[in-house]
Formats: sequence, C-alpha cells, structure tokens
Amino acid sequence: MHTSTVRTLLVRGMIAGVVAGLLAFALAYVVGEPSIDSSIALEESQSAPAHEHGDAAPAPAEQPAGEPAEEEEELVTRPVQSTFGLATGVLVYGVALGGIASLAFALCLGRVGRLRPRATAALVAAAAFTTVYLVPFLKYPATPPAVGNPDTIGKRTTLFFLMIALSVLIAVVAVIAGRRLAPKLGNWNATVVAGGGYVVVMAVACLLLPANTDAVQETFPAALLWEFRLASLAVQALLWTAFGLIFGALAERALRPADDRLTGQDPEALTGASAARTG
Repeated sequence: MHTSTVRTLLVRGMIAGVVAGLLAFALAYVVGEPSIDSSIALEESQSAPAHEHGDAAPAPAEQPAGEPAEEEEELVTRPVQSTFGLATGVLVYGVALGGIASLAFALCLGRVGRLRPRATAALVAAAAFTTVYLVPFLKYPATPPAVGNPDTIGKRTTLFFLMIALSVLIAVVAVIAGRRLAPKLGNWNATVVAGGGYVVVMAVACLLLPANTDAVQETFPAALLWEFRLASLAVQALLWTAFGLIFGALAERALRPADDRLTGQDPEALTGASAARTG
C-alpha cells in the first residue's frame, strides 16, 4: 500500500474518530454524568457527618481588618468537568484511537481474507473494542470517581493499563498464529484455534493478576455502581461501533478506483452486471 494511501486512511480515521467521539460524548453526558453526580453527592453526604461530629478544628489565623477570609477554590468546577472537560477528553481519545485503528486497518486490509474495506473496518473496530476495553473491563470494571481508596489509585491504574497491554499483545500473537495455521487447518479452523487460545491465555491472566479489592467501598450502593458501569460500557460500544461504520464508509470511498468514484457505482455491482450481460 502506497504511503499516500496510508496517509489518506490515517486522516479519515482521525475524522471518523472525531465524529464517533462526539456521539460518545453525547451519550456519556446523558447516561454517564448523572451516576457520577450521584456518586459525588453520596460521598459528600457521608463525609459531612464526620466533620460535624469530629474534633473542633483549630481557629484560623486572624485576618487583617477589612480583608475577607481566604477560601480554597476548585481549579476546575464540576460543571466544567461534565461539559468541556468531558468533551475534550472523549474527542482526544477518539482522535488518537481513530488514528491507531486506521493504521491497523491498513495493515489488515487484504491479509485477513477477501473482505471489503467496510467489513475489514468493522472487524478492526470489533477487535479493538474487545481487546482494548471489554476484556480489561471484565477484570477491572470501571468505578465512579471518589469511590475507592485514593491511596491505591496509582496501583489500580497501573493494573488496568497492564491488562490492556497484555490483551493487545496476546491478540496480536493470536492473529499471527492464526495466519500460520491457516494453510494447515483452513481459515475457519485456524481462526477458532487462535481465538480459543486468546480466551484461555486471558482467562489465566485474569486469575493470576491481583484484584482491586479496595476499588469500591462496601457501603456504596450496588445499583448506582451497576448503572455507572453499564453507562461506561455503552459509551465505549457506541464509540467503536460508530467508528467502524463511519471509517468503513470513508475507507471504501478512498480505496475505490477513480473511475468508479466518478460514476458513483459500486465495483461489485458493475462486475455483477457485466457478468449478467456476458451470461
């Protein structure tokens, strides 16, 4: 594949990532932010009695006459976090993953069977969602902010990214093994064996890696936790589904020969019509 074609796919992948990110932001704002607000409100309500019944706080230093007492202000307010901050994070995430997925698409096109660009894009998006999010989510599911022990957030973040790296690595090994087994076993059997190997290895990894026992407090409502996790899963599913569909359409048009783009007809349709006339 020519460098110019790869560049075109990269740009279109980033564009698809932006559009998919906008859709994911809308869903996250509608279904995800309410559970986050409820989690924060719950934490504040639980911490308020401790301050009310705790030891008396030391008297603040005297302020000069005529000057108001200094108050600690939030650097980023909650309304900004739930709108501009959320949109920025999701869009950056969508652009980055869109660019990486488009490069993976360029690598896979023509090497995973005789699949059209749209089917290849859907396959890449489904594989990325599974390896990058779904499998790590099964071991380390998402938790609302201000829920777990803040002293172990670094450890929990490290374990989550370790799970992502391991999942992607084993998936790449499975793809390579499947391609090498295909001449002996056939495409279908090789795919089943490689996929089964990925599942077995990741299941063992889930058993061996430590659990996040302090990620969620025991008193945290299970219904609210389940609502947040479903929202997180839905946002990721929408992001990758939208990317697969949008990028597939853009890639199909970019890879279509120039004469077909001018006529606006599908090469398969033209081939079928020609065969019908010949018959």
